[in-house]
Amino acid sequence: MRVVFMGTPDFSVPVLEALRQAGHDIVQVYTQPPRPAGRGKALRPSPVQNAAEQAGIPVRSPVRIRNNEDELAFFESLKPDIAIVVAYGLILPQRMLDAPALGCLNIHASLLPRWRGASPIQSAILAGDRRSGVAIMQMDAGLDTGDVLAEAAIDLAADETASSLHDRLSLLGAELLIETLTRPFAPVPQPDQGVTYAEKLTRETGRIDWSRPAAEIDRQIRGLTPWPGAFTTQDGVVIKIGEARLVPMAANDAADALPAGTACDDALTIRCGKNAIQILRLQRPGKAMMSASDYLRGTPVPKGTAFGGASR
Repeated sequence: MRVVFMGTPDFSVPVLEALRQAGHDIVQVYTQPPRPAGRGKALRPSPVQNAAEQAGIPVRSPVRIRNNEDELAFFESLKPDIAIVVAYGLILPQRMLDAPALGCLNIHASLLPRWRGASPIQSAILAGDRRSGVAIMQMDAGLDTGDVLAEAAIDLAADETASSLHDRLSLLGAELLIETLTRPFAPVPQPDQGVTYAEKLTRETGRIDWSRPAAEIDRQIRGLTPWPGAFTTQDGVVIKIGEARLVPMAANDAADALPAGTACDDALTIRCGKNAIQILRLQRPGKAMMSASDYLRGTPVPKGTAFGGASR
């Protein structure tokens, strides 16, 4: 097929590569413009731009598309059979959705209609879902409301993080898309029942409220790794938590009487609203992520140390 590919982050790259390997003619790649990154704030191209340029595929990165007559006219002039959209980052106007002969397909990282919206991978872990997957969707003007052409599901591991699920779903989506393009499309409308929305994540989403049950905090840490990251504070210093484990507590455990957010021992086990969390990897501002044992050698955290507080 004559394909226009639209994507930006790492998640999109395996799909672009799969389309190339399957022999499709990728006539144009659209991606977000380079962004300032690193301490020097130098402009950094997106992962999709890097992959496309290495493959010799032309790249466009408009700041906006809606009401951009020149960009819309150029897109139409490509006369694509289909457009494949994977975490592109801009809303496509109807004129662009209508331009390809077979429309625009989106790879969405959830089993629709669950977790429409901006953060389906993280939301599945935060909610404690036992299954996730990818959906190949025919795009329409709504927010992830289009008909579904294919879905593939996977079980979530007990220690699943947003990072590990991201990588698994990226590869699964690439495989499912190539398979879908080999057969006649049979779109199925999404059901009205079971619709949920994945909210846009912010840094504040990662603030830990120690009064919540340990199981919820464990999901928060795993679901927000690596971004935006779960964090707490100690004496006003922000501590980012990269890995932790659940610690069940007996009802008559002496630590059970401690206030939530208090260290139960000298090994970074923190009392929660129910049970406890032991921090295994953490990071102070300006420092690299490190193991708890390395951290404690330089910064002892004695039993009774208070952390964070309720979210605000």
